[in-house]
Amino acid sequence: MTVAIVVGAQWGDEGKGKVVDLLSEETKMVVRYGGGANAGHTLVLSGKQLITHLIPSGVLHPGTKCVLGDGMVIDPNVLVKEIGECKAMGLLAGDELLIGEGAHLVMPYHKLLEGLREDRSAELGKSIGTTRRGIGPTYESKCARRGVRAMDLGNRSRLEELFEANLGEIRALVSHYGKEPPSAAQVTEWIDELMRAGEILLPSVGDAGQAVSQAIASGQHVLFEGAQGALLDIDHGTYPYVTSSSTLASGAPQSLGIGPTRIDKVIGITKAYCTRVGEGPFPTEMQGAEEESWREAGGEFGATTGRPRRCGWLDAAALRRVVRTNGLSSLALTKLDILSGRGPIKVCVGYRVNGEVIRELPRREEQGLEPVYEEFAGWDEDISGARSVDELPSNARNYVAALEAMTGVPFCLLSVGPDRTQTIILREQF
Repeated sequence: MTVAIVVGAQWGDEGKGKVVDLLSEETKMVVRYGGGANAGHTLVLSGKQLITHLIPSGVLHPGTKCVLGDGMVIDPNVLVKEIGECKAMGLLAGDELLIGEGAHLVMPYHKLLEGLREDRSAELGKSIGTTRRGIGPTYESKCARRGVRAMDLGNRSRLEELFEANLGEIRALVSHYGKEPPSAAQVTEWIDELMRAGEILLPSVGDAGQAVSQAIASGQHVLFEGAQGALLDIDHGTYPYVTSSSTLASGAPQSLGIGPTRIDKVIGITKAYCTRVGEGPFPTEMQGAEEESWREAGGEFGATTGRPRRCGWLDAAALRRVVRTNGLSSLALTKLDILSGRGPIKVCVGYRVNGEVIRELPRREEQGLEPVYEEFAGWDEDISGARSVDELPSNARNYVAALEAMTGVPFCLLSVGPDRTQTIILREQF
């Protein structure tokens, strides 16, 4: 029995979906533990693509239990749509889906409020770059102890009570932003829509923590799937340019209500270069035509929003911070194939600040954070067909070995293309 957590080791979009899909072959339970529909995993199997926003990547394996943890914030309409898309592909044909009864739900007023805030911030030149999916306001309602939870679905009187508890403040805020607050008819329509979603979702709502604990106790392999990336963690990320939840490995046991001693290993996912969506510090960011070239080569556009991702060189100093904050036991390297034919490769090994070189990304948003690069010889060969390390060019092998030395963590797999088969397995995880 192995209990493993997969976390993004950068600012998100590292390819967690593919890695979780691969690891799901060895487990019968995959658990999403944080965030909401602000994340997207692009899964490719035999040329067919499925983009999931809420359902864990293990959905591609019929019979695998897909659990949405209580620490998530779930947009019920998005989830209903996603379930329909999965069923149309012959997935989720049984009782594979389990929704934690304590998971909070994203309401239309949460998305309305976040959009208004983001518009105002943009006007002031202080945009955070949120996805406008209502994630932050939903976590605010949760912490204010007036959130709507999955267990409330189907209970109209309870929903009306919770809406009333929230809408007094929401109406005042919407008016403050100069917009027309939601009318009584609009609120009734929202609740009607929520009741309809409940008819589809309620059969899958249950005690997720108990189910996960029982699976572990029975000796099953269990895989926890993170969302976004460790550098977007609300406590330990590049605040305030972060998400509203815990994206670290420590968020998994918190979300499901199991002890941290039940976790056996933590696997970090990193691209062979860096990307970031939205605002915030990005020390190794490229500029102009160079950045656009990398973006096009890697298909770096958000799976959820379609926004172009900012691109830059791999940041080993930021990776060291992620290794420390998550206790990574291994790393998976994705999109190694994108480096083919791109000439010399740079890796940030630290930053020069006030004449001194520091080896880890600082907590504060430093002014004048100058990356210190180490350069490696590139390769021109197409490596998408490689299935073992021996089939890689020597320069590619040297690059991988150098990254292991820089981070102090071994790689467990190398991804050389988007398909499940385009993978070099170095160490089995289950």
